[in-house]
Amino acid sequence: MFNDIGALELVTLVVLAVLVFGPDKLPKVIQDVTRTIRKIREFSDSAKQDIRQELGPEFKDFEFEDLNPKTFLRKQLDNDELGLKELRNGFDLKKEMAEVTDAVHGRDAEPSSSGSSSGSPSGSSSGSSSAASGDGRVDMSKKPETPGKTGKPAADDRPPFDMDAT
Repeated sequence: MFNDIGALELVTLVVLAVLVFGPDKLPKVIQDVTRTIRKIREFSDSAKQDIRQELGPEFKDFEFEDLNPKTFLRKQLDNDELGLKELRNGFDLKKEMAEVTDAVHGRDAEPSSSGSSSGSPSGSSSGSSSAASGDGRVDMSKKPETPGKTGKPAADDRPPFDMDAT
């Protein structure tokens, strides 16, 4: 419960308690606090026992710690029925973000990446007319081509400007 309290914080709490309650009343205050904590724990344990009895034998392995979302997710991710570990290991967010950043800035990908770049600043092959290059990367420096148009956007292709939205 108090795993993250260091020695300095503990000394500060003791000094503060002595200053607030005084050395005469401090032992009685400590006894009252420990008695209250003990009663709260007993009440909590009895409530847990009552809930387990009411749930019945099919929930005999139910743990209240499982209600904590972090614990629940950790147990579900450890249970690899859905193949989540394979998905998690196959997806490297830092690598994907680095590739997108490189594509946006028009730099070549790292030499350790799976595809080979052609050496052009945009990272796509020079003979390709589409936005996607042969190695699956997208050239973000080019504007996307619109089918059936000359390549120049007309004034009516823009979305309407909403003055209240900005």
